[in-house]
Amino acid sequence: MRYTFKPDDCMVITIPLGNLRNTGDGHLMPEKFTCIFKDAYKVFLKGRPKELGAAQLSIGVFVICIGSLLTHEYGPPHLVYTLTSALFIASGILSFAAGNSPFMPVVKLSFIFNIISLFWSITAIVLCSLLGNHDSPGYNTRDNMFVGLKVVIGVLCGLELILALILIFWESKAVCRSHFNTLPLISIKQEA
Repeated sequence: MRYTFKPDDCMVITIPLGNLRNTGDGHLMPEKFTCIFKDAYKVFLKGRPKELGAAQLSIGVFVICIGSLLTHEYGPPHLVYTLTSALFIASGILSFAAGNSPFMPVVKLSFIFNIISLFWSITAIVLCSLLGNHDSPGYNTRDNMFVGLKVVIGVLCGLELILALILIFWESKAVCRSHFNTLPLISIKQEA
């Protein structure tokens, strides 16, 4: 028969028992004992989610600013470069919120948004390199500015890709576990 629950050393409770020979009535169990709890959320906080979330939020706002400049100068078809920035902003807000409170549904939602943000940042990098290349034969300052702004958006999307990867790594340590049916390990130590 297979056990449904198993201890995973995430919570270790140590109860020191008194000596059986020297105890009176009811003094075998101590009034206080130790409990060591290894929290997955504390491991997630080592990844500094508040700072990374603020960076994601800043990148999203910056990409919206540059994208609005591109859209104003070159027309609405170039709005496609900024579509991912709303997702970056949402991921940044959720990552910051997950770093502020140990509410596991927020951490899970941030994990999901960062995975989606990872794939959209890859898509945005590809779109920046493929779409809208102007092949005019002469030197045109306007085309150079267009290419420069696309490069800046591509670099920012690359930074977003790196931030999303780091956050996914740390959030997976809080969200993904090998076994969810775990019990604390209780050890009883008898004094000599």
